[in-house]
Amino acid sequence: MENFTPYSAFAGGILIGIGITLLLLFNGRIAGISGILIGALFPEKGDWMWRFLFLIGMVAGAAIHHYFVPDSFVPRSGYPVALLASGGLLVGFGTRMSGGCTSGHGICGIARNSPRSFVAAFVFIVCGAITVFVVRHIAGVAS
Repeated sequence: MENFTPYSAFAGGILIGIGITLLLLFNGRIAGISGILIGALFPEKGDWMWRFLFLIGMVAGAAIHHYFVPDSFVPRSGYPVALLASGGLLVGFGTRMSGGCTSGHGICGIARNSPRSFVAAFVFIVCGAITVFVVRHIAGVAS
């Protein structure tokens, strides 16, 4: 566990909790990032500004963190482009199939005791574990 960072993980969790709570309180919306992104790409009339600002805030927050703590993110290399592209497509497909992403189901849905979100989050975790096994042990891609 050489990358275990409990303090930054705790701070990040608190910031995510504050962000999704404020979005729910002030906008009445659930912070499902895939839904926010789709709504920003294909907006309904009068429903794009908050989505745009939310997404800009996510990117800006990461950029600010990287500026002040530059060693916190080190890009990995050596992964086949086809594997990365197929992984991205499968995540997008799974997000649409499950009606939401890990942020919508795993954070907001579980907090609201949604049975559908409990099932979705369980499936996310199981599929993630299977994917790690396949990529590391069958495809032979080292971490």
